[in-house]
This record gives sequence, structure tokens and C-alpha cells, in this order.
Amino acid sequence: MKATPTMLVLLSVCSAQVGGALARTLFDDLGPPGVLLLRLSIAALVFAVATRPRLRTWSAEAWRAVVLLGLFSAGLNLLTYLALSIAPQGVVVTASFVGPLMLSLVQTRRPTDAVWALMAGTGVVLLGLRAGIEVPLAGLVLALAAGACGAGYIMFSARVGSAVPGLSGLAVSFAVGAAVVLPFGWADAGDVFSRPGLVPTVVAVAVLSSVVPYALELIALRRLPTRVFAVLMSLQPAAAAIAGLLILGQRLGPALITAVVLVSVASVGVTRRERGATQ
Repeated sequence: MKATPTMLVLLSVCSAQVGGALARTLFDDLGPPGVLLLRLSIAALVFAVATRPRLRTWSAEAWRAVVLLGLFSAGLNLLTYLALSIAPQGVVVTASFVGPLMLSLVQTRRPTDAVWALMAGTGVVLLGLRAGIEVPLAGLVLALAAGACGAGYIMFSARVGSAVPGLSGLAVSFAVGAAVVLPFGWADAGDVFSRPGLVPTVVAVAVLSSVVPYALELIALRRLPTRVFAVLMSLQPAAAAIAGLLILGQRLGPALITAVVLVSVASVGVTRRERGATQ
């Protein structure tokens, strides 16, 4: 059975959230920026070896898209990791959906798509009402800032997918991201060499959080409108809440669970709409 764009996004979501939960287990040892630097560096190396990008053949537009993807990706992930260090994973991922949500609202062309996007927005507002009560305000602010970078990530992922053949653009974008994070994470990342027992988890984080989801998303965005992709990604909060519970033991209160359910239901609505359009 040939994988549909929706299936690719679902696999990406599951992989990314398991990787995010595993990354959180490393923060005490390597720090959020240190974990991210190792993750991006390993991912850049994997894609460089696998794709062997022919950089000289790239157009100026391709280079611009790849570099901007790396910048937005670095901002998205660094802010997310900092938020994860002080707030539950399900809450952080739900709040960070505000960027893709705004992208969907701007690009929507069907009334029903706007309904689903507004439903997801209600969940984000509900999170805001719980700030300082169940959620640290700083964690929520960091997650919202990550969401702004997330909108840019979606836009430039689509551009890289159309401007650069295959997955070779990811090798350079991850290298750019690693260079951005380097000043913040190099000191802590170096500790991994004196603690080899952490290496398997670091590699697993790189594969689950970067290699698998980014590749699947880039492929999906070649066949899926960015406005649909943006709301489909609202499945991330539900996956994050489950991963946070199973791997990190994080439990959410009723209000926070409601927020997660709202954005997840919105995603299901858009997913069904996409299936109907492609059948």
C-alpha cells in the first residue's frame, strides 16, 4: 500500500514526540541547547552521507530556502527545548501550535477549514487561561515563540521540497541549524564524550526527532497544501501528551486535557476533509 501524505505526517508526529520525550531525559546531563546541538549535528551528518548533496548545482533560490529553513528550525527547536525544560510536553507542543494555526487561518479557502482552525485556537486560548496555575508562564511564552518559528518552518520546508531534489536540502539546513545553536550548546554538548552511556539515547533522539520526521514531512509537503499540513500538525499535542505520560510520567489536569482534545479534534476534521478530496 502506497503511503499517503496524511500517513506520512502521522508517522512524523509519533516519531517526533517520542524523540522529544527522550530528549527531555537528557536535559539534566547535557542541557537543552547541548542536546539540540548534538541532535542537529548527527542529523546533518546522516543526511549528508545519505544524499551527498550537489551544492554547486543549487540555484540562489534553493540556497535561500535551505538556509532560512535551518534558521527557523533552529529557533523552533531551541525555544521548544527550553520550554520543555520547565513545562509538560503536551502543554508546550499545544501552545507552539499557534504559529501553524495562524498560517492555516491566513491560507484557508474552505469555511470548514476555518472552523477546525478556530477550534484549535480555542485550545490554545484555554492554555493561556491556565498560565501561572498549572503551567509556568515562562514555559508558555517560550512555546508560543516556538510556534512563530514553526510557521516559518512549514513555509520553507515546502519551498525546500520544491527547490531541491530529494532530501539533500535537509543536510545543509540541519548544518545551518547546528551552527546557530553552537554558541549556546557547545559547552554542555562536550560532556557526552566523558559519558558514553548517553550516546545511544542521543543518537535515538537525533533519528526520532530529526531524521525520520523531517524527511517524512518534506516528502508529504510535496503533495499536501501547507494550509492542510499546518492543521494536521495539531495532532502533535495529543501525541506529546501521550509520550509525556508514558515516558516522563507527566499528567495533565482536566483543563489542559481539554485543550489537547480541541486541537486534536480539529486535526481529525482536516484529515477527513483531505481524504475526501483525494478519493
